[in-house]
Amino acid sequence: MTDIKDFIFNLQRKIAEIINDDLIGFYIHGSLAMGGFNLNSSDIDVLAVTNKSMTVDVKRALAKLFLTYSSSPYPVEITFLNKEQLREWQYPCPYDFHFSEFWRERYADDLLNGTEEFLNDQVHTDADLAAHITITNNRGICLQGKPIGEVFPLVPASDYRSSIMGDFKECLKNIEEAPIYCTLNMMRVYWYLKEGVISSKLEAGKWGISTFPMEMKNTIKKVVESYANDKIRYKFEKGELVLLKNYIFNHVQQLLL
Repeated sequence: MTDIKDFIFNLQRKIAEIINDDLIGFYIHGSLAMGGFNLNSSDIDVLAVTNKSMTVDVKRALAKLFLTYSSSPYPVEITFLNKEQLREWQYPCPYDFHFSEFWRERYADDLLNGTEEFLNDQVHTDADLAAHITITNNRGICLQGKPIGEVFPLVPASDYRSSIMGDFKECLKNIEEAPIYCTLNMMRVYWYLKEGVISSKLEAGKWGISTFPMEMKNTIKKVVESYANDKIRYKFEKGELVLLKNYIFNHVQQLLL
């Protein structure tokens, strides 16, 4: 884990050089904060909070940094918010700048062509921030700056549910194409709705092994082992995935009534 720490602290330092003294705090959430980080497949999830909104020039400088630094070797998913955007909670939450590998090509094109299709001064919103901030409040790590409780508002449970249900619905459709991610994410949503537990995907998988019906446990074990060890390659039959999906879906529907 020393390599990850060095990677994160170097990233933090490079960001500070770009935004100067404007950083209020730098916070880790997601699998790394919750102990479920997979060296070969997990993102390093970060929220960074600043005093004021960013200029387009700062966004372009950050985009250049992440295009170079992300996935060398660890992919970074980071969102920058300013304190005014967090002063009073809004759903979906506004933010200043976001980078993930999904945005790589768009930012690279903007920088190459000198355009502002994506790197501009527009204020965007992201429903996923309700989940990211909830996880940060409950299990996040402050690497620099003000304590989490002084920076982030409490997110209403209804907004957190709305945020995670969006991904849940996508996983219902895509479980056969992405059985590992979708199964673990659906179980994580189910566990939260059932018991109020905010968990990592790995924790949810282990919970599923201990609590789901016997006929599904072998499938969940294969999912967990595949997630924890990329060298393991299990084959998943459509029938076993549909059985698991329907079980989770039916129970989630009951909990939402």
